[in-house]
Amino acid sequence: MTSVRNDLVLSQSAFSHVIDVDYDTVDIAQWLFALPDAEYQRCAPPDHIAAGATWTDDGKRMSINVEMIGSGLVVQHYVGEVTEPGYCKMVSISDVFTPHGRTKVQVIWELKAKRLADGKTEYTNAVTSHPTDDFLAFIEKNGLTFEQAAKDRQSASGDHNRRETPLFAESIARAARLKQTA
Repeated sequence: MTSVRNDLVLSQSAFSHVIDVDYDTVDIAQWLFALPDAEYQRCAPPDHIAAGATWTDDGKRMSINVEMIGSGLVVQHYVGEVTEPGYCKMVSISDVFTPHGRTKVQVIWELKAKRLADGKTEYTNAVTSHPTDDFLAFIEKNGLTFEQAAKDRQSASGDHNRRETPLFAESIARAARLKQTA
């Protein structure tokens, strides 16, 4: 079993984007678990490679995402801890393939909608990653300090999140509009 170091933060970022749809029409969970692969790819080109939805053995919703974060190919195994229309908390022990080998990190992805007074909705995409013991051994073997690894991950992950947030938000808005016309 992978041991997560929750006392250490590898990277953390949150970005928001206002969408022109009413909060009551937004359903982040429905959007996330029905997100077509091609739409996922459009939400952070060229970083987003593939996405799909499945279930864990014990029946929890799951989103599988494959993406490039900096120089690492990351396979996210997001398990839904909370999957509601206005808020999803997804937690993954993610496989990271780097030029120096393979390791694992924990990623917590929070997707939040907030009602605004003008009939619009603010979407926030928050991503926090924690190292695993495997990751700490991996960086030590490769001659890196945790501080340097965290700095590099923060830069790459923050840039990725900044670019994907408005595209995710507009995709959620399109899904909300389609739901209204159905």
